[in-house]
This record gives sequence, C-alpha cells and structure tokens, in this order.
Amino acid sequence: MFGMPLGIVVETAVAILLATTIGYCIVLNQRLKRLHSDRDQLRKMVADLVQATSLANAAVTELKTAAIEADTVLQGRLQEAEKFGVELANHVNAGQQIMDKIAKITTMARSTGGSSAAPEPKVPDAKPVEGKLHSALQQLAMRPRISGNAA
Repeated sequence: MFGMPLGIVVETAVAILLATTIGYCIVLNQRLKRLHSDRDQLRKMVADLVQATSLANAAVTELKTAAIEADTVLQGRLQEAEKFGVELANHVNAGQQIMDKIAKITTMARSTGGSSAAPEPKVPDAKPVEGKLHSALQQLAMRPRISGNAA
C-alpha cells in the first residue's frame, strides 16, 4: 500500500486509536470528578434541608404549645371577667334598689311636709353592699391594665 509496510500502517492506526482512547478517558475522568463533587454537594444540601425541616417542626410545635397556653390563660381571664361582670351587675342592682328606696323616702317626706308623724320606712343597712362594692373597685384598680384595643 503506497510503499509502506503493512505493519507500520497498523501500528500507526493503533497508536491513533490509543491516543484517542487516552483523550476520551481523560474527558471521562474529569466528568466523573465533577459528578462526585456534585454528589457531595447534593448530599450536603439534603442534610441542610433535613435540618431545616426539623427546626421548622420544632418551631411549629412550640407555636402550638404557646397557642394552647395563651388560650388557657385567656379562658381563665374571660371567666374571671365574667364573674366580675355578674358581681358588678349585682352591685348595680343593689344600688338601684337603694336609690329607689331613697326616692320613696324623699317622696314621702315631701308629701307629708316634713312632719315626723309619717312612719319612716326601714332602710336596709347599705354598709355590706358598700363594702362589697368598695372591695370590687379595689380589686379592679389593683389589676394590671391591658394595653391595646379589645377584640
């Protein structure tokens, strides 16, 4: 073939194929290194994601616990406020009754012209009611003020 011995042609073809194979192996080696590097980064990313998820779960659990505690405290305060409301309504009713009796006494005193001949109606002792009212007002004054608008 063109004056070259067949052995040299085969040897040259094998050398070219060998050089091509070595070049391809170098390219594959670089790709494998990048793949291993990416795999390590992916493994780190997954570990970070798992850690972030566990932190988020812990935060949600703490928020649920805080919400339950706040609800319990709020329910207690609402019940206490309801009791104070009922007690205050009772005091207002008692005060209204006393005011009605005072108005009757005043009306009777005016109609008789101030004479002492008319029997005076018996006025119940207002001191226990005043004492309860005074005690309730003191308790309300001692309670800490709640800031913000009521819902």
